[in-house]
Amino acid sequence: MKKKRTANRIIKKTEYKKIVPGVAPGTLAALPQASPTRIRVMAYNQEKLEEHDLQHVEEVRQYLDKWPVVWISVEGLGDVDRLNSLGHEFRLHNLVLEDIINGNQRPKMEEYDSNLFVVVRAPGIRDGQFSLQQLGLVLEKGVVLTFQENADDLLEPVRTRIRQKSGGRLRLSRPDYLVYALLDVAVDGYFPVLDLYGERLDQYEDRVITEPDRTMIDLIHASRRDFLALRRAVWPLRDVLNALARAEDKFSDDTRVYLRDCYDHTIQVIEILTAFQERSSDLINIYLSSVSNKMNEVMKVLTIIATIFMPIGVVAGIYGMNFDPGKSPFNMPELGWYFGYPFALGLMVLVAMGFLLYFRWLGWLGGKRTGSNSLNNESEDPDRSSQG
Repeated sequence: MKKKRTANRIIKKTEYKKIVPGVAPGTLAALPQASPTRIRVMAYNQEKLEEHDLQHVEEVRQYLDKWPVVWISVEGLGDVDRLNSLGHEFRLHNLVLEDIINGNQRPKMEEYDSNLFVVVRAPGIRDGQFSLQQLGLVLEKGVVLTFQENADDLLEPVRTRIRQKSGGRLRLSRPDYLVYALLDVAVDGYFPVLDLYGERLDQYEDRVITEPDRTMIDLIHASRRDFLALRRAVWPLRDVLNALARAEDKFSDDTRVYLRDCYDHTIQVIEILTAFQERSSDLINIYLSSVSNKMNEVMKVLTIIATIFMPIGVVAGIYGMNFDPGKSPFNMPELGWYFGYPFALGLMVLVAMGFLLYFRWLGWLGGKRTGSNSLNNESEDPDRSSQG
């Protein structure tokens, strides 16, 4: 049985729910492999911070009117009832909840009557491997809700900044700046992944010339599939950030300046991905050229061997003809010669040695053709030759 070839990929593929035709819009159904739901709240101002896990969705009400910024973080989408209760608490549209739970949404921004819904795809670490997961954000008055597929450390840098008493702008700004900080972490998460791919492509460039084996083409194709997945995640994100930077009613002028900087980072990621895709295409061409050159070397060796043995075969064929010298003096009289056999062997050796010396003179066996140095010197220095 033929063993299936597996390629080493950095981006781990995530399985999502398949769309069933005819299902009513807004139908909520969690995936079987969805992680358990954990709800955390961080309420803060410039001086104070409260951070707790919520066992019941109703507990969030005690924070809403007491703090200028309330961040509700939902990690894991396995508990549909709690997600539905959270949606009713903040008047989230059923389509928003459906997009959050399904998890296979294109990055987008949607405005509703009382909130702003944003979907991005961010790289995270799952089972020791990078994976692209969906991050949903909802911006309301004084409240920011985030929805993650898994409980990882994707947004932990933002929490760390908030926990610091001198948390900089986060502790001083409104919820719109928190949305920017979350988006900035999601975009900056692409750069470590791109650094890993850059190192891999450097290794592939060295190996594709020295060791152009079949596994190299599998590795390159796996990288190309990952580049395509990253590009699908980042390309629409550019339009989302551009739209957010123009949303004057949702973001302050100061925050929109930072959103434009985040937009520039997205453009940088896209440019790096484009360069990586071109490098991977070049690596495939180099691989094909290396394989072709290797085949040409093999064919050259076989051609040299065949060329050497062709005249030897002619000599052996001539002396292998069964003419009777007794019938005619022209019927190979050297067959009766005392040195006839050593003469035939010596002739074969001389012919072979002559061809070897000729091939070396041509440069086919590692030597340089006579007169090539002088020709090269003249071609490298045309001014000197013209002056002479």
